[in-house]
Amino acid sequence: MNYELATMWRRVRYFAATAATAAVWCAAANAADLSIGISADVTSLDPQYLATQHNVELGWNVFGALTRVDEKARIMPGLAVSWRAIDPLTWEFKLRKGVKFHDGSELTADDVVYSLVRPLAIAGSPGGFAVYVRRIVSKQIVDPYTIRLKTATPYGAMPQDLNAIMIISKKAAFNATPADFDSGKAMVGTGPYKFVRWTRGDRIELARFDGYWDKKPPWEKVTFRMMSNDPARTAALLSGDVDVIENVPPSDLERFRNTPTVRLEQTVSWRTIFFHMDQFRDQPPQVTDLDGKPLTKNPFKDIRVRRAISKAINRKALVERAMENLAVPASNVVSPQIFGHHSESKAEAFDPEGAKKLLAEAGYPKGFAMTVSAPSDRYVNDDQVAQAVAQMLSRVGIKCAVEAMPFNVYLTKARDNQFSFAMLGWGSYAADLALRALLMTPSVDKGNGAWNWGKYSNPKLDKLVEDALDTVDDAKREALARQAAGVAAADVAIIPLHHQIVTWAMKKNITYQARTDERSLAQYFRPQ
Repeated sequence: MNYELATMWRRVRYFAATAATAAVWCAAANAADLSIGISADVTSLDPQYLATQHNVELGWNVFGALTRVDEKARIMPGLAVSWRAIDPLTWEFKLRKGVKFHDGSELTADDVVYSLVRPLAIAGSPGGFAVYVRRIVSKQIVDPYTIRLKTATPYGAMPQDLNAIMIISKKAAFNATPADFDSGKAMVGTGPYKFVRWTRGDRIELARFDGYWDKKPPWEKVTFRMMSNDPARTAALLSGDVDVIENVPPSDLERFRNTPTVRLEQTVSWRTIFFHMDQFRDQPPQVTDLDGKPLTKNPFKDIRVRRAISKAINRKALVERAMENLAVPASNVVSPQIFGHHSESKAEAFDPEGAKKLLAEAGYPKGFAMTVSAPSDRYVNDDQVAQAVAQMLSRVGIKCAVEAMPFNVYLTKARDNQFSFAMLGWGSYAADLALRALLMTPSVDKGNGAWNWGKYSNPKLDKLVEDALDTVDDAKREALARQAAGVAAADVAIIPLHHQIVTWAMKKNITYQARTDERSLAQYFRPQ
């Protein structure tokens, strides 16, 4: 078949599919079911086991927490109607009365206490949930709807931390393992939807919980379809196989904009995409001289090398080309709208000659070789971004190979310290919370640095973050958090690239308020 004929045939099929899609969508205008194509696998249903984006996203459809956030990531009441610091070491939370679990039992302070204890007791948990409850030294049940949490030192981030801890039923989940949640046995929450079944790697099915305490959920049945392949998600929406897709591929945006039966919703995400660098081993893996021989020292321990890498990256070109304008250049560990963003730090200017000069000063006049590691299905255009960064670094003498892989494989290897230059994306309510997870000196006892893959350590940053978290004065806390973010930026602790612009595409008869936290929450998709 010649090129012209093939092109004509593709167009015929496309317009036929578009017409069929329009017919399907019109028929579905009053449908009671919602199908959402999500961009990565859910790996665990246990809401306190592994804190990946899609695990947490799914959890929010089934469970609830004491606090929740609106579409701008502002903390608001959840299962608690109010909270206050009654003294510097005591937080009091008042529970919402009449909240029912999916099995009909009522939520009480006993369930909250059990939910706050369990993250510290899950054997082999890789998820870092323990950090959110580690500051709590005692729990006092005042009455069935009032609980007081004591800390050893003042702690201002308690309402944000407890947003990460989903409340489970003590009755249903007592001594439950992650496998009990995966099977559905322990999947009893207070959320808008009840668990029905999970076909691993394919879909999760939920049913409306008519006893939900908030507004009645709009859909009788919700199906989350796991579609890490970008073209597959796009095709599924255009064919009517799903009603909504998240993380719309930039290459398909124009197509969707020109499709009258599609609605797009976008916002700047709280997620920063960056690279961790191995800063703890003398001979990090996947880093050699240009002949493939091990280096005598770790180049990432030298701030001149870290700064050279940052200068070698053209963030404007990265945003325009690799991200197709679905991002804004980053300078900080958190995006500009987030509490504690250090506005004085600016995105590193593209300066390849300056990068070469710094490499020479650091003892690498001819550069060195390394592997750029990244997921291939987790962030918007993640593998393309890795390729673009590798090309930019190669132009200043750092010869790069790219290793991209599915996120579930990638995460396991990253946690096993198999990478030296590794991409990660992170979203947070506040800079001090992000820094605690990403850049504080790792400490199992304190729960700090749970995602500090490069094992970066800076006592000044540690102290500022601790001081920020140790105050219940929001203004003082934000000033300290901002200062800590500035220290991380000045020390090039990580290589920030960009903040994603997150996009949902959906049938025209569905509305959604784009969320800074990137979550696809079924209850907020509304039929028109």
